[in-house]
Amino acid sequence: MLGGKFSSFSKTAGPGILFACTAIGVSHLVQSTRAGADFGLMMLGFVVLVMLMKYPFFEYGSRYANSTQTSIIDGYKKLGKPALLLYFLLTISSMFFVTGAVGFVTAGFFENLFDVDFIGEWTVVILFAVCVGILAVGKYHVLDSLIKMIVIVLLISTLSAFFFALYHGPTEQIPGFEPKELWDVAGIFFLLALMGWMPTAVDLSSWNSLWTLERMKQTNYKPKLKETLLEFRLAYLITGILAVMFIVLGTFIFYGSGEELPNNNSDFANKVVTLYTETIGDWSYIIIASSAFTVMFGTIIAVFDGYSRSLQRTVELIFTKKENTIRTKFRTFYVLFLVVISVGSLVVIFQFGNNLKELVDFATVLSFVIAPIIAIFNFRLVTGKYLEKEQQPSIFLKILSFTGIIFLSGFAVFFVFMKFLQ
Repeated sequence: MLGGKFSSFSKTAGPGILFACTAIGVSHLVQSTRAGADFGLMMLGFVVLVMLMKYPFFEYGSRYANSTQTSIIDGYKKLGKPALLLYFLLTISSMFFVTGAVGFVTAGFFENLFDVDFIGEWTVVILFAVCVGILAVGKYHVLDSLIKMIVIVLLISTLSAFFFALYHGPTEQIPGFEPKELWDVAGIFFLLALMGWMPTAVDLSSWNSLWTLERMKQTNYKPKLKETLLEFRLAYLITGILAVMFIVLGTFIFYGSGEELPNNNSDFANKVVTLYTETIGDWSYIIIASSAFTVMFGTIIAVFDGYSRSLQRTVELIFTKKENTIRTKFRTFYVLFLVVISVGSLVVIFQFGNNLKELVDFATVLSFVIAPIIAIFNFRLVTGKYLEKEQQPSIFLKILSFTGIIFLSGFAVFFVFMKFLQ
């Protein structure tokens, strides 16, 4: 019986792991580390809060896909074509900045690992070309296999660094150290940026549904709703625990030390890797540098796949009336979108130059402003006429959803208000 449950879980596992790898990249390695380094452990409460507030809207992507055997993007069309068009416009408006931010950070870890900063911006060009090539040839099968190995490496290295950091204790604070102010304009904008991608952008919930369907197709196994939700919940829990660990690591190594995390992407990567090696030992540098780059590489591949897959499905639904004509008309669009996203993201990276923090903060805040719209769409789809009663979320999740929508909307309005006053 136990073997049967494990077999079922192994066939279901994949979409949640992809979600975790997408989330763990910039929001954890960059933003959570910065949060601990600049503000200490006071950010832990905000991270736990936003993880809780966003949870229902990510879960609904998996829930809808399992229950209807269609993606939640198909559901947006059921809400009305304006809803689908709005999702399309929101995706187009954010995808170059999000992919650019993730690609820029990944390039930094690549340069740090191989010491190739002399090729400069060509690092990102080569990196994007490799990602497009891998996905154009292998698509989900390669992505699924690669991500599972990456997550195992990440868990082992992060757990090791975390427990070593706890053993050694926090760094000694320099005389006269004054912590950064959280409740001034700069502090509030950083808080919004941190929550914007914690654990990731809400509009990426559509990717969960697409990956869930693709996993079913790959294994020829339709999991029960509770199996799909269990796999996602475990992955979501892991992303939350790792976020806490990265904040603790940033606090223990950098907070009060007088050191500032660099704004250059390769220098930042070197500092993050040093964060690990100072707690584990210098002997681990190459292992940690390889692991960090591998994690970011998995993130950027997942981002390319998610955006291309969601754009393809959105275009299919907008421009095709009959379902049976969709695949023949748009089957090559996936690769086309891979190329478009890579080119547009490169333009964004070149525009921001070498300003890592500005690019990441802009992308994450943009995602936070978009979040309430997607949250409302997802909630309507799983609580209305589109799902059977037994497939709909519990009363607790519905209450949490209402709270989450108010929370996300309130912060989005607050951000716009603060920006207007600047």
